Amino acid sequence: MPDGSSGPGASGPSGSRTVRTAHRPAFGLILSITVTGIVGSTIVSPITPDIVADLGGGDRAIGLIVAAVAAPGILLAPIIGVLSDRYGRREVVVPCLVIFGVAGGLAAMAPTLGVLIGLRLLQGFGSAGLINLAVTIIGDHWDGVERARKIGQNAAVLTSAILIAPPLGGLLGSLFGWRAAFVPLWLAVVTGAVLWRALPPGVRHDASVADQIRTALPYLKTLTVIGAVGAGFITFLLIFGLFLTVMPPFLAREFGASPALRGLVAGAPAITSTIAALSLGRLRGGLRPKTLVAGSALCLAFAFGLISVAPAIWVVVLAVLVYGVGEGVMIPVLQDAVAGAAPGRSRGAVVALFVGFVRMGQTAGPLVAAQGLASLGARPTFAIGAGVAGCLGLLAPLGAWRLLSRRPRGGPADGGAVPVAR
Repeated sequence: MPDGSSGPGASGPSGSRTVRTAHRPAFGLILSITVTGIVGSTIVSPITPDIVADLGGGDRAIGLIVAAVAAPGILLAPIIGVLSDRYGRREVVVPCLVIFGVAGGLAAMAPTLGVLIGLRLLQGFGSAGLINLAVTIIGDHWDGVERARKIGQNAAVLTSAILIAPPLGGLLGSLFGWRAAFVPLWLAVVTGAVLWRALPPGVRHDASVADQIRTALPYLKTLTVIGAVGAGFITFLLIFGLFLTVMPPFLAREFGASPALRGLVAGAPAITSTIAALSLGRLRGGLRPKTLVAGSALCLAFAFGLISVAPAIWVVVLAVLVYGVGEGVMIPVLQDAVAGAAPGRSRGAVVALFVGFVRMGQTAGPLVAAQGLASLGARPTFAIGAGVAGCLGLLAPLGAWRLLSRRPRGGPADGGAVPVAR
């Protein structure tokens, strides 16, 4: 990947790189956005069987509960990206946090399954702008290998949240009932208030939305973005379909796992995923992106295949640790490719397009997997997922992922800091 040593991000009368460094927000604040964005789905995952046991709906309802948060992002993520390029990151991310927290917290009081899914959809309006804006802000302020390192650290925190959130949700569900798992989502409102004071205000661009889209379009059509979008869609289809939707009822029915134990198994991959994500800077220094994509996909394939034949729960735990390695490398590699594919004036839109397709995977995965669970059973559904991941992994050595190491034509991959208020 380019190191950002040339282009708008490194030159200019006032020194764009100086602007990028001088106005960097505290990295911990960016991480708080990421943590909030991922907790909405993962903290609820272990208690979905308990929700449908109480409110009704069966296996297909589990898919709807998981998918509802992701669905709005299919359309909203690109819109949010354009708005953040136009009005500023702070002006967009803070309202997203407030909507996320209020809707997610109110879900604890949902009287029916329909109301619960409606609140989850509203929560999805807020979550559509969280993880993508965190990556966008990182891309605004760091370049090259350092950007890859920061995105890896961001992904490591994300997976660490996955380590904590499912066990917490399962524990709350075991102690106080499934409704208690939604209560921590109110913290997103507090996060929004802190970020409003801490992040610098944005500077509104005079260009029309049509001009913004025309500026971003050449970057959206590059092989870098197209390849990352395709890999991201498939990866999140598998993650949200198999791991977050099929795994909880599979553990409950096959091994009699309690909500707390289901939460521990759901959080286990975060151990290996965090280690893998923190190693991204070193991995990117010695391996090509197509190699990392191939290896990650094959880890997922092996893990899902092993789960499909697991005779005991300890085998499932072993498999999910391998799964964590694949997830921990795949996601930040794709995020880094997209964040470096456009300058700051278009970065929000480009990253948001990637996230829009990721949301499609997050939405389709639970629905498709829930149908497979109801029609075929959990083990065949995991086996099919292993085949899909294996195909993704085998494409990489054939050269399909060479596109992830290319710069977009007609402009630098890095640079172009977002204007900030002085």
